Amino acid sequence: MNKELLPIGSVVALHGATRKLLIIGTVVHEQQTDTTYDYIGEPYPEGYIDEETMFLFQHEDIDAVHFLGYINAEMQSYRAKMMEELEKSDAEKADK
Repeated sequence: MNKELLPIGSVVALHGATRKLLIIGTVVHEQQTDTTYDYIGEPYPEGYIDEETMFLFQHEDIDAVHFLGYINAEMQSYRAKMMEELEKSDAEKADK
């Protein structure tokens, strides 16, 4: 895995998208498809409107980072744990 999770509060543009997204969560498991996504985001600058406007996406879907969210020791610790979870998930998928 060759990525670093962006912190919550980051603003990104996805490949082919016309709107920016504000990252509101990381490592989100979608039960209906049994898929783990790197991020969940909301349209920027509006933020949360309703659950229909939430977007699940992967790190490789990001075309540009327009703003990097707040990073401190707590965020770095959380990111390390989540990266371990993603690596485990990727290894489990590879074993199937």
